[in-house]
Amino acid sequence: MSESIPERKPAWLKTTSVGNDDYLKVQKIVNGLNLHTVCKEACCPNRGECWGAKTATFLILGDTCTRACRFCAVNHANAKTVLPIDENEPEHIGKAVKELGLKHAVITSVTRDDLADGGASHYAKTVEAIHKNSPECTIELLISDLAGSREALAVILSAGINILNHNVETVERLYPTVRPQANYHRSLDILRWGKELAPNIRTKSGIMVGLSETEEEVLQVMDDLRGNNVDIMTIGQYLRPSQLQLPVVEYVTPEQFLKYRKIGLEKGFKFVESAPLVRSSYHARKHIA
Repeated sequence: MSESIPERKPAWLKTTSVGNDDYLKVQKIVNGLNLHTVCKEACCPNRGECWGAKTATFLILGDTCTRACRFCAVNHANAKTVLPIDENEPEHIGKAVKELGLKHAVITSVTRDDLADGGASHYAKTVEAIHKNSPECTIELLISDLAGSREALAVILSAGINILNHNVETVERLYPTVRPQANYHRSLDILRWGKELAPNIRTKSGIMVGLSETEEEVLQVMDDLRGNNVDIMTIGQYLRPSQLQLPVVEYVTPEQFLKYRKIGLEKGFKFVESAPLVRSSYHARKHIA
């Protein structure tokens, strides 16, 4: 992978911060219930917009991952030293969803390879807490690969969700560099099993671009996802969170993102969110329609 880093972000990647009353309400609820969000932990560029619209993507199973993907800003630690999970977290998530009045809740997690079920039972408890506190709220889970456990996935799906999301993150060729502890085909298995175990849910996956992938490789990911019955795809620009992560190789143009969206829809996806600032949960509520 080339180490030449574009000097400046182009104009289409500029964002503005938001600090309105709804933003402050989200911040107060998150802090008051001792919760984590991927918005903050992963340095999402859309936090101002989303929190300003009174929505957030909650991060469960703590704030420390047992893997060290080279694109990610989330804390990581050895599986032997990561902290125990907070057993009160599911109920706190349920309360937060209710207090925010969410119609569609998106929950993700760090990867917990130290847990026998990868955290599946904790996911299920979180879903149950949301159902209890906000029965009309639809639920999207953005899960880890659960170390390739179909049984753990079945536990999650048994709780009753609307969208199962698992990101392949990048093209297969770049896995050793970008996701050295993950496996491209294992991720595809998780998505395929999700549809097999719960045919009525929608499945979803996403990638980052700008890491030296080619257009041909992106289209191959589309074909691989559609070949495993994935309904929704997200494509966004990789942005380097800090000097500790991989450098950006290319800033992909808005025109190329539009091209990817058009091709993806032609390949049969129900929704394709493809734009520079798109992230997994961006505009997630409309994917339930």
